[in-house]
Amino acid sequence: MNSLLAPDHPHPQSLTDLFFSFTWLALQGFGGVLAVVQRELVEKKRWMTRDEFIEDWAVAQVMPGPNVVNLSLMIGGRYFGLKGAMVALAGMLTVPLILVLLLALVYAQFADLPGVAGALRGMGAVAAGLIAATGLRLSGALLNNVLGMRQCLALGAVCFVAIALLRWPLFYVLSGLGSVACVLAYKKLKP
Repeated sequence: MNSLLAPDHPHPQSLTDLFFSFTWLALQGFGGVLAVVQRELVEKKRWMTRDEFIEDWAVAQVMPGPNVVNLSLMIGGRYFGLKGAMVALAGMLTVPLILVLLLALVYAQFADLPGVAGALRGMGAVAAGLIAATGLRLSGALLNNVLGMRQCLALGAVCFVAIALLRWPLFYVLSGLGSVACVLAYKKLKP
């Protein structure tokens, strides 16, 4: 185990615990997992503090691939090395992959029904609400951010306008605003 972790820091007890924990996360967060992952790993299991989650989530977003898959690899690797990373990845992907394949078969049969389309729109609204709630819950960490609350909120507002209202591509908006935020943070941290 990593010697940098506090001895009393809760952690997965075994590879089996890691596998089933990430399987449970994947099944709860079907279609969007940020809210679920934060609640499970920070609030319930306490494998991470809120600040650790925010830092690891930021790294997971920068890495190629799905954020939660990257996070599962980092957590599995942190506690059990390469074997833990692969077990966490398997937990995150195995059962959801089987379910997606089964749902694809069912959807192909019933896609034209109005009830199916309405249910999918409803699920999208619920997912948006969960993401917004998680953002509000994690916003307290902005108080400790080097940029301060005002600049963080300004960058968030610009990001929202660019993506939601102007419909600019996510890659360009995050690359541009991320670069601006990095430069601003560097200037504030520079002695």
